[in-house]
Amino acid sequence: MRAMDTTRFSVAVDAALREAGWRPGRRDIRQAEVWADTLRAHISPAGHLHAVFPAAVEAWAEFGGLRVVPPGAGRHIAPTPFHIDPLHGLHLARTLGDLGRALGTEVCPLGEEADGQALLTIDAEGRVYSLDHTGDWYLGPDIDAALAALVTGVQPQRLARG
Repeated sequence: MRAMDTTRFSVAVDAALREAGWRPGRRDIRQAEVWADTLRAHISPAGHLHAVFPAAVEAWAEFGGLRVVPPGAGRHIAPTPFHIDPLHGLHLARTLGDLGRALGTEVCPLGEEADGQALLTIDAEGRVYSLDHTGDWYLGPDIDAALAALVTGVQPQRLARG
């Protein structure tokens, strides 16, 4: 197989991302910086601040703004549409701070699943999580794995209660 015949993602994930507007080399650092500045400037009524770090900015630059609608039934669970836009978590600085302390890292918003039924987050090491009314879920060790899990309906791992 020649190098140009390989893709970074599986065929299904690649197709879903491209349908949403992604392409290899996509990088909108200007929009990522706007999101970073907006999050840094936001202070909750109780004084909580957002953490912003390179792993989040890089994920926003490459995938920010994408609205992905997974095709198909899913491997383990029904995949839900998701939107990569960190401002979905703008008013959740305390929640993300609490999660970060529990995980021993900083956590930043990444986007949302199912029209706001779950918040997608990323930590300083690039690991991705989903937070919903049933708990906190680990989606993968990096953005690529998390996107693949979201598109293909892989059952995420529930985070243990501390």
